[in-house]
Amino acid sequence: MIHNKLTINCKGKLIGLHQPIVMGVLNTTPDSFYDGGQYQQENAMLRQAEKMLTEGASIIDVGGMSSRPGAEIISEQEELQRVIPAIEHLVKHFPDVVISVDTLRSVVARRAMEVGASMVNDISAGSIDTEMYATVADLGVPYVLMHMKGIPKNMQQNIDYQDVVQEVLDFMIQEVGKLRTLGVKDILLDIGFGFGKTVEQNYELLKKMHIFKMLDLPILAGISRKSMIYKVLQTFPQEALNGTSALHMVALQQGAKILRVHDVQEAIQVIRLWEQLERVGGN
Repeated sequence: MIHNKLTINCKGKLIGLHQPIVMGVLNTTPDSFYDGGQYQQENAMLRQAEKMLTEGASIIDVGGMSSRPGAEIISEQEELQRVIPAIEHLVKHFPDVVISVDTLRSVVARRAMEVGASMVNDISAGSIDTEMYATVADLGVPYVLMHMKGIPKNMQQNIDYQDVVQEVLDFMIQEVGKLRTLGVKDILLDIGFGFGKTVEQNYELLKKMHIFKMLDLPILAGISRKSMIYKVLQTFPQEALNGTSALHMVALQQGAKILRVHDVQEAIQVIRLWEQLERVGGN
């Protein structure tokens, strides 16, 4: 019998997390920090999705609104116009694809599930749309619970913590309790690297990410090409792949079960090397 904590149920498709998996990022936005504007056209989007699936992505995460620092929250209509056709195209061309929708709106989440998505990734943890938790419970799909202070527009102005690890952990315990009360079964934790945290706080969270395993829920690491990498290396997102791979290995050693990435092949390679380490040395 498959242990529930090691699987997530995406509308009847079971995804095992006995070994780490990769979630590929597909932005349909003109202004995302790394790949903004590249995948707004249908053909380019489908090529990128095919590339990620071929390279081994288990989930494609479709987002229609940038969450980079300083980003504005776009209108519901604009988000729907970006996200829903993209999901429809993906389902049509890749019928077996597991799609996550990256949204903080319950209306977008519900519509996305209707056209073929089967997971909700919400950077706001239900704080911007108070209907989100109840909607996810009603839909019966996995939910990525992420920690963020404020909203993308002001999150980097709100970075005071007494103890960043303890405060994020307390937040997760509280929100998981709310979700469980509503009946949400599959919850994944994203501690929100770069969302209302300094570079130092991001590294403290990464170094102590194993602490979050006490919640007995899968941990998703969203590190890919973020400023916590390129600021330290004094470079740009476009040159941050090597640093991303280095920190992906750390995240796996700290207990991450899902890597949310822009570069699937390289992330899969890191997982294979980590698995080799695990086989040789044990836990």
